[in-house]
Amino acid sequence: MSRGTDSRGTDSDTGGGTGAGDGGHDTRARHAVGSLAHRVPDLGAMELLLAVARLGSLGGAARELGITQPAASSRIRSMERQLGVALVDRSPRGSRLTDAGALVTDWARRIVEAAEAFDAGAQALRDRRDSRLRVAASMTIAEYLLPGWLVALRTQLPDTAVSLLAGNSTAVAERLLADEADLGFVEGVSVPTGLDSAVIGHDRLIVVTAPGHPWARRRRPLTAAELAATPLILREKGSGTRQVLDAALGGLARPLIELSSTTAVKAAAVGGAGPSVLSELAVGEELTTRRLVSVPVADVVLARDLRAVWPTGHRPTGPARQLLSLTRA
Repeated sequence: MSRGTDSRGTDSDTGGGTGAGDGGHDTRARHAVGSLAHRVPDLGAMELLLAVARLGSLGGAARELGITQPAASSRIRSMERQLGVALVDRSPRGSRLTDAGALVTDWARRIVEAAEAFDAGAQALRDRRDSRLRVAASMTIAEYLLPGWLVALRTQLPDTAVSLLAGNSTAVAERLLADEADLGFVEGVSVPTGLDSAVIGHDRLIVVTAPGHPWARRRRPLTAAELAATPLILREKGSGTRQVLDAALGGLARPLIELSSTTAVKAAAVGGAGPSVLSELAVGEELTTRRLVSVPVADVVLARDLRAVWPTGHRPTGPARQLLSLTRA
């Protein structure tokens, strides 16, 4: 029977040829598909192979890289299995690269050099990041807490230049969202939209007035209603102090004076301009020297959390992370 009419022969020849071709193609396809990480040895294995080539000894290479000789042997064998070729001939006189090993070593050297360049570039980026720290903080934290934290940071990172932008809590959020600050601190009722936060401390607001004010001689505590109805020396809208006070009292009377810093509010109160509500952190010295008097309030708690804040999804790194850790020390 002729080959053209032998269906079994035709099927066999065609199928055999196609099957061998497809099988080879499938094998190559399987090797070509998938992550490079599964097909290319890791940098540690390449560094080991380079050390073997340079020293002519697997034991010497292991010592240079700080691993045991059994671990080095295992890594070379794993590399050989991964590549499917023998790389090193081992003998009592030492270790010698095979022809394939010499070729792979040349490739590995280029990859390791590229990795060293990559690492140097990444370090340069870290150095540039670590050379400066931009902090935005609301007034009370900026004036009474941050100085101590920044002094401590200076001892740890003496080469980092720090800039501080002080403003109210709203301004802090705006700075962070505009990428004008790396880390912020606020004292408001809630976390501004677009920011993540961590509580770093707690604070209490207290009503204060000069000793000559009628409230300084009161025998009974103020009520929340009295405080809400009284014109006070206040920080501007957007400040954390103003937000907490407004939320606690359910509204405030029109301010007696509205000022943009804690220091200015305190000075006006000390000068007898009227009562105010200030952070306990800000008035310790004035209360001790009796330049201000604390006035109890009966039915409201003026407590607040102090928070570190940063843009959502961008956890602080470098000097910002270091400063954040100092706030919890």
